[in-house]
Amino acid sequence: MFIDQAKIYIKAGSGGSGISSFRREKYVPHGGPDGGDGGKGGDVIFQASHRATTLLDLKYLRHYEAKPGRHGEGTNKHGRNGADVTVTVPVGTIIKNHQTSDVLADLIEDGQMVIIARGGKGGRGNSQFSSSTNRAPTNFEPGMPGEQFTLDLELKLLADVGLVGYPNAGKSTMISTLSAARPEIADYPFTTLVPNLGVVPFGEYRSFVMADIPGLIEGAHSGKGLGIQFLKHIQRTAFLLYLIDISEWAQEDPLEAFAILQRELSTFDNHLADRPFVIIGTKLDVKGDGEKLLKLQQYSNEHGLTFFAVSSATREGLDALVTYIGSRLDEVKESCDISSSPAPNA
Repeated sequence: MFIDQAKIYIKAGSGGSGISSFRREKYVPHGGPDGGDGGKGGDVIFQASHRATTLLDLKYLRHYEAKPGRHGEGTNKHGRNGADVTVTVPVGTIIKNHQTSDVLADLIEDGQMVIIARGGKGGRGNSQFSSSTNRAPTNFEPGMPGEQFTLDLELKLLADVGLVGYPNAGKSTMISTLSAARPEIADYPFTTLVPNLGVVPFGEYRSFVMADIPGLIEGAHSGKGLGIQFLKHIQRTAFLLYLIDISEWAQEDPLEAFAILQRELSTFDNHLADRPFVIIGTKLDVKGDGEKLLKLQQYSNEHGLTFFAVSSATREGLDALVTYIGSRLDEVKESCDISSSPAPNA
């Protein structure tokens, strides 16, 4: 089950209190104050990991609380610090304050860690208040409470290349041909209900991550079809491939399909309009009279756009496409900001 949103409550540990204590030892007259300080409360830490792929665990386990610090003890014993709690989330998780919607963290690297709720400071014992004018203080400090938040977590998949297209444009077939990903493939619309990631090898010992996004239709930015539920994942891709069906039985006009896809993405997030892209004519092996192919080729040439025609069934054109993506990827990733910039509709 693919879960990309969750709401949880976290609470850091409270600090332990200092205590008021005096030395009571035989043969030691006038024993002074020896109350120890309280320990610090535990923090709530979030860590990104490639081993986690969804927010499913956090959908059902919604309460995370770190341990409080122990109270101080006599003979100036410092209370033990409370144990931290570490919450593991997938890479690409955005952490927001539920009340204010402020972004507290955007975890985009494997192993990245951030303290979201800090534990309370331990209170001082009475030995800390001793002075030349107050040799027997009885006052001490209680521990401070730990921070607590209700959080909204949102996962936006991180990928180098995103496949965008109408349902049944050939996205799932392409990613299954180029990588080890095995999405469901069928001849009915919206077969792909969740994003799929695949690692595509190229060159010597190099690879890139490709994301198969569920099919888009006109009005997707306003919730039609699968709507904005998966459009947000495209925001995390550095390079877009617009897949257009050029087979003889394709119902959509190829130029109209491309225009609608671009319009849906830019309406959802205008930053996507500036994202580098390539137009891909799919299902080349069943192009029929080639009218749709020629139409898309001419349009691309006239507007100076990069165009490839491919067949995932026969692998025709795929090697050239992968080589081109690999040659441009480093340049594209350097110029593309995939950090958190939620669209107004997201």
